[in-house]
Amino acid sequence: MGAQNGKDLLVKVDMTGDGQFETVAGLRATRLSFNAETVDVTSVSSQNGWRELLGGAGVKSASISGSGVFRDAATDERARAIFFNGETPEFQIIIPDFGVVEGPFMITGLDYAGSHNGEATFEVSLASAGLLEFLADTGAEFAPGDPVDPEDPGDPTDPVEPPHPDDLGAP
Repeated sequence: MGAQNGKDLLVKVDMTGDGQFETVAGLRATRLSFNAETVDVTSVSSQNGWRELLGGAGVKSASISGSGVFRDAATDERARAIFFNGETPEFQIIIPDFGVVEGPFMITGLDYAGSHNGEATFEVSLASAGLLEFLADTGAEFAPGDPVDPEDPGDPTDPVEPPHPDDLGAP
Protein backbone atom coordinates (compact mmCIF):
# COMPACT_ATOMS: atom_id res chain seq x y z
CA MET A 1 0.00 0.00 0.00
CA GLY A 2 1.39 3.37 -0.98
CA ALA A 3 0.85 6.78 0.56
CA GLN A 4 -2.76 7.88 0.92
CA ASN A 5 -4.51 11.23 0.59
CA GLY A 6 -5.51 12.62 3.97
CA LYS A 7 -8.74 13.89 2.46
CA ASP A 8 -9.76 10.27 1.88
CA LEU A 9 -9.94 9.58 5.64
CA LEU A 10 -13.68 10.07 6.02
CA VAL A 11 -16.06 10.26 8.97
CA LYS A 12 -19.62 9.23 8.12
CA VAL A 13 -22.70 9.40 10.33
CA ASP A 14 -25.88 7.32 10.15
CA MET A 15 -28.39 10.04 9.33
CA THR A 16 -31.63 8.24 10.20
CA GLY A 17 -30.74 5.07 12.10
CA ASP A 18 -31.33 2.85 9.06
CA GLY A 19 -27.76 2.54 7.80
CA GLN A 20 -27.83 5.57 5.49
CA PHE A 21 -24.34 6.99 6.11
CA GLU A 22 -23.28 10.44 4.90
CA THR A 23 -19.86 12.03 5.10
CA VAL A 24 -19.64 14.81 7.71
CA ALA A 25 -19.51 17.95 5.56
CA GLY A 26 -16.63 20.39 5.63
CA LEU A 27 -14.03 18.34 7.51
CA ARG A 28 -10.46 19.28 6.58
CA ALA A 29 -8.52 17.39 9.23
CA THR A 30 -9.50 14.10 10.88
CA ARG A 31 -7.85 11.91 13.50
CA LEU A 32 -8.80 8.44 14.76
CA SER A 33 -7.16 7.05 17.89
CA PHE A 34 -7.47 3.59 19.43
CA ASN A 35 -6.68 3.06 23.11
CA ALA A 36 -6.54 0.14 25.52
CA GLU A 37 -6.14 0.39 29.28
CA THR A 38 -3.67 -1.94 30.90
CA VAL A 39 -4.35 -4.29 33.81
CA ASP A 40 -1.19 -4.66 35.87
CA VAL A 41 -0.79 -8.15 37.39
CA THR A 42 2.79 -7.70 38.56
CA SER A 43 3.63 -9.48 41.80
CA VAL A 44 6.70 -10.36 43.88
CA SER A 45 7.05 -13.48 41.77
CA SER A 46 7.21 -11.54 38.47
CA GLN A 47 10.33 -12.45 36.54
CA ASN A 48 13.24 -10.17 37.59
CA GLY A 49 10.75 -7.57 38.83
CA TRP A 50 9.42 -6.79 35.36
CA ARG A 51 5.88 -5.54 35.09
CA GLU A 52 3.30 -8.05 33.83
CA LEU A 53 0.12 -7.10 32.03
CA LEU A 54 -3.02 -9.15 31.67
CA GLY A 55 -3.70 -9.38 27.95
CA GLY A 56 -7.19 -8.58 26.69
CA ALA A 57 -8.45 -7.45 30.09
CA GLY A 58 -8.36 -3.65 29.76
CA VAL A 59 -11.10 -1.35 28.52
CA LYS A 60 -10.76 -0.55 24.81
CA SER A 61 -11.85 2.76 23.37
CA ALA A 62 -11.56 4.91 20.29
CA SER A 63 -11.79 8.62 19.75
CA ILE A 64 -12.29 10.74 16.68
CA SER A 65 -11.50 14.39 16.28
CA GLY A 66 -11.91 16.62 13.31
CA SER A 67 -11.99 20.21 12.24
CA GLY A 68 -13.14 22.00 9.15
CA VAL A 69 -15.22 24.66 7.49
CA PHE A 70 -18.78 25.05 8.71
CA ARG A 71 -21.11 24.25 5.79
CA ASP A 72 -24.55 24.23 7.48
CA ALA A 73 -25.32 20.98 5.69
CA ALA A 74 -27.65 18.18 6.80
CA THR A 75 -24.74 16.46 8.57
CA ASP A 76 -24.08 19.63 10.63
CA GLU A 77 -27.70 19.62 11.76
CA ARG A 78 -27.42 15.90 12.59
CA ALA A 79 -24.25 16.51 14.63
CA ARG A 80 -25.97 19.24 16.65
CA ALA A 81 -28.95 16.94 17.29
CA ILE A 82 -26.68 14.07 18.34
CA PHE A 83 -24.85 16.32 20.80
CA PHE A 84 -27.87 18.04 22.36
CA ASN A 85 -29.94 14.84 22.55
CA GLY A 86 -27.06 12.73 23.93
CA GLU A 87 -27.46 10.15 21.16
CA THR A 88 -24.94 7.44 20.28
CA PRO A 89 -25.61 6.64 16.62
CA GLU A 90 -23.49 4.53 14.30
CA PHE A 91 -20.52 6.18 12.63
CA GLN A 92 -18.18 4.86 9.97
CA ILE A 93 -14.55 5.86 9.66
CA ILE A 94 -13.20 5.11 6.20
CA ILE A 95 -9.44 4.51 6.25
CA PRO A 96 -8.27 4.52 2.61
CA ASP A 97 -6.98 1.16 1.31
CA PHE A 98 -7.10 -0.20 4.88
CA GLY A 99 -10.72 -0.66 5.94
CA VAL A 100 -13.76 0.69 7.72
CA VAL A 101 -14.32 1.08 11.45
CA GLU A 102 -18.00 1.14 12.39
CA GLY A 103 -19.85 1.45 15.66
CA PRO A 104 -21.63 3.78 18.07
CA PHE A 105 -20.00 7.07 19.06
CA MET A 106 -21.02 9.96 21.28
CA ILE A 107 -20.17 13.54 20.33
CA THR A 108 -18.28 14.82 23.37
CA GLY A 109 -17.29 18.21 21.99
CA LEU A 110 -18.65 20.54 19.33
CA ASP A 111 -16.97 23.91 18.85
CA TYR A 112 -17.68 26.71 16.40
CA ALA A 113 -15.36 29.61 15.64
CA GLY A 114 -14.88 32.37 13.12
CA SER A 115 -12.86 35.49 12.51
CA HIS A 116 -13.85 38.82 10.99
CA ASN A 117 -12.09 38.16 7.69
CA GLY A 118 -12.21 34.34 7.58
CA GLU A 119 -14.52 31.40 7.27
CA ALA A 120 -16.66 29.94 10.03
CA THR A 121 -15.04 26.76 11.33
CA PHE A 122 -15.97 23.90 13.62
CA GLU A 123 -14.27 21.19 15.64
CA VAL A 124 -15.85 17.94 16.71
CA SER A 125 -14.74 15.26 19.19
CA LEU A 126 -16.29 11.81 19.48
CA ALA A 127 -15.82 8.92 21.91
CA SER A 128 -16.69 5.29 21.22
CA ALA A 129 -19.86 4.18 22.97
CA GLY A 130 -19.89 0.43 22.36
CA LEU A 131 -18.47 -2.38 20.28
CA LEU A 132 -16.55 -1.27 17.19
CA GLU A 133 -16.17 -3.50 14.17
CA PHE A 134 -13.40 -3.39 11.61
CA LEU A 135 -13.92 -4.49 8.03
CA ALA A 136 -10.63 -4.80 6.18
CA ASP A 137 -10.38 -3.41 2.66
CA THR A 138 -9.22 -6.43 0.71
CA GLY A 139 -9.33 -4.61 -2.61
CA ALA A 140 -11.15 -7.58 -4.10
CA GLU A 141 -14.55 -7.35 -5.73
CA PHE A 142 -16.91 -10.31 -5.31
CA ALA A 143 -20.08 -11.09 -7.17
CA PRO A 144 -23.00 -12.45 -5.14
CA GLY A 145 -22.74 -16.23 -4.97
CA ASP A 146 -19.05 -16.24 -5.96
CA PRO A 147 -17.67 -19.32 -4.13
CA VAL A 148 -14.43 -17.52 -3.23
CA ASP A 149 -16.30 -14.75 -1.43
CA PRO A 150 -15.68 -15.45 2.29
CA GLU A 151 -18.90 -13.60 3.18
CA ASP A 152 -21.02 -15.61 0.72
CA PRO A 153 -19.77 -19.15 0.10
CA GLY A 154 -22.65 -19.85 -2.28
CA ASP A 155 -25.00 -22.80 -2.27
CA PRO A 156 -22.99 -25.93 -1.38
CA THR A 157 -25.51 -28.08 -3.29
CA ASP A 158 -24.75 -26.31 -6.59
CA PRO A 159 -22.79 -28.62 -8.89
CA VAL A 160 -19.32 -27.50 -9.82
CA GLU A 161 -18.87 -27.36 -13.56
CA PRO A 162 -15.61 -28.79 -14.91
CA PRO A 163 -13.47 -26.31 -16.84
CA HIS A 164 -13.98 -26.07 -20.57
CA PRO A 165 -11.05 -27.60 -22.53
CA ASP A 166 -10.40 -24.21 -24.18
CA ASP A 167 -9.83 -22.71 -20.68
CA LEU A 168 -7.12 -25.24 -19.77
CA GLY A 169 -4.52 -23.72 -22.07
CA ALA A 170 -4.16 -26.83 -24.21
CA PRO A 171 -2.12 -26.34 -27.41
